[in-house]
Amino acid sequence: MSAIKDGGQAFPGYDCIDDKVYLGMTLRDYFAAKAMQGFCASPIEEAWGADANVIAQWAYTQADAMLVAREARP
Repeated sequence: MSAIKDGGQAFPGYDCIDDKVYLGMTLRDYFAAKAMQGFCASPIEEAWGADANVIAQWAYTQADAMLVAREARP
C-alpha cells in the first residue's frame, strides 16, 4: 500500500511562549477543506443530499487531484 502524499504542512509555526513547534494541518487537509467549503456553498450540494461522508470523500478526492496537478506544474 502506498503512502498518501499529503503535500507537507500547510501552516507550520513556532510558539515563542512555550517553545513548541506547531505543524498545523497538511496541505492535503487544507485543499480538502477548501473544496468542501466551495461545495457546501454551491446550490449543487442540495442535489447530493446531506450525506457528510460522501461530501468528505469527494473533498479529499479533489484535494488529491490538486496535489497531483501541483506536482505536474512546470
